[in-house]
Amino acid sequence: MTVHTSTDRLPEPPPARTAGTEAPVPRARRSTASKLASLAGGGAARVVLVLLGLLWLLPTLGLLASSFRDRRDISASGWWTALTDPGQWTVENYSSLLENDSFTGSAWTTVAITVPSTVLVVVVGAMAGYAFAWLDFPGRDWWFLLVVGLLVVPIQVALIPVARLFNWLGIFETTLGVVLFHSAFGLPFAIFLLRNFFAEIPRELLEAARLDGAGELRLFTRVVLPLGAPAVAALAIFQFMWVWNDLLVALIFADSANPPMTVALQQEMRQFGANIDVLAPGAFLSILVPLAIFFAFQRQFVSGVMAGAVK
Repeated sequence: MTVHTSTDRLPEPPPARTAGTEAPVPRARRSTASKLASLAGGGAARVVLVLLGLLWLLPTLGLLASSFRDRRDISASGWWTALTDPGQWTVENYSSLLENDSFTGSAWTTVAITVPSTVLVVVVGAMAGYAFAWLDFPGRDWWFLLVVGLLVVPIQVALIPVARLFNWLGIFETTLGVVLFHSAFGLPFAIFLLRNFFAEIPRELLEAARLDGAGELRLFTRVVLPLGAPAVAALAIFQFMWVWNDLLVALIFADSANPPMTVALQQEMRQFGANIDVLAPGAFLSILVPLAIFFAFQRQFVSGVMAGAVK
């Protein structure tokens, strides 16, 4: 008979699990990239982003302070000295700039270029976007691919050919020529943006409007445009800012005798330095209108930019 010692005992069965208990799940090791991603989304990252934002705004704050300083003070010391010396602050630069007929004329020229360019792009882009989204016509998909292809065409490629064409048509160095150029290069993006937004409208809603007797024009103005108002507002803000702040196209196609503000400010550059007492207030006056429009339509702009992010 064999006698089993304590060292020869059979392994004991595992303890029975009680109801409601589960075996612990081993935690997966987090990768270095995951740890960095979690750290980037914490409070430290927000502090860093705020500091970077303030650092980015520092030159703008310096230009703002310089716009309220006299020419002699600008030449004698840095802009930060005005923060501790309130006697340097003056509005003489702004008053003299507003009394300058050439600057006020350039401001009206900028308005005459920007407003028609924005209206044309929004109106034509909305109608074309609706057609590409909901109307059937021969070659619709091929025409839309052509529009998408035009998005990658840089403006610099068309400067010389369009300048020759405008010279032949007699609209070179005219406001009409600048408006047509901005409208032509703004339409591909407008059609692409609005077509994709209009295509998200439920088909049942359009079919119900057609059953009620609505034609295409009524359907476009009473149903599609109100639903697409956020995208239209975002497009209008984008186009307005692009044209308002444009320098290249205005420098080539605008009238040199009455240029827009960007060209007028560029002409104020001196040979051996910048005319800060004119450039600084002119720069801040030129950004007041875009800022006012952006803050007035901020909600529609954000809704239009986020359109299509979630379905």
